[in-house]
Amino acid sequence: MVKTKATDIEKVWEYLEEVTDPEIPVLSVVDLGVVRDVQIEGEQVQVTITPTYSGCPAMNTIATDIKLKLLSEGFAKVSIDLKLSPAWTTNWLSEAGKAKLEAYGIAPPVEPEGDIHALFGRNTTVRCPLCQSENTRLISQFGSTACKAFYQCNECLEPFDYFKCLK
Repeated sequence: MVKTKATDIEKVWEYLEEVTDPEIPVLSVVDLGVVRDVQIEGEQVQVTITPTYSGCPAMNTIATDIKLKLLSEGFAKVSIDLKLSPAWTTNWLSEAGKAKLEAYGIAPPVEPEGDIHALFGRNTTVRCPLCQSENTRLISQFGSTACKAFYQCNECLEPFDYFKCLK
């Protein structure tokens, strides 16, 4: 039996930091929190991923990109395990990922437990990623992708995506 070194697993995680989300290319799949686990047994590397929501069209691309990256770095056998439970949550976004989202022009999630304000007829206060104003308004619960809502800043008048809170 071949023993796995902790450094091998650490190296895989480093390589995964270089695999970007196809819909938000400033985020790595690690920043996004879709990579849940890495296991190595002998020459077999298994990466467990969870989609941001079931049916996410980017997951096939993410799985392929992970495989290609690890194969190009010399790992002989790579498998991807798609795990739906527990469901992905925006709590899995890294703090660095949230900062990258904002710098890219997408407001990061603001509610740690999911966006419950709508249940009470109140809007979530979302800061504009461009001018930092909290004087914004929801235009549509549906943004450029299913995981984003569409907002507009009332100060700078710019529209922007908001990464919806999912719990």
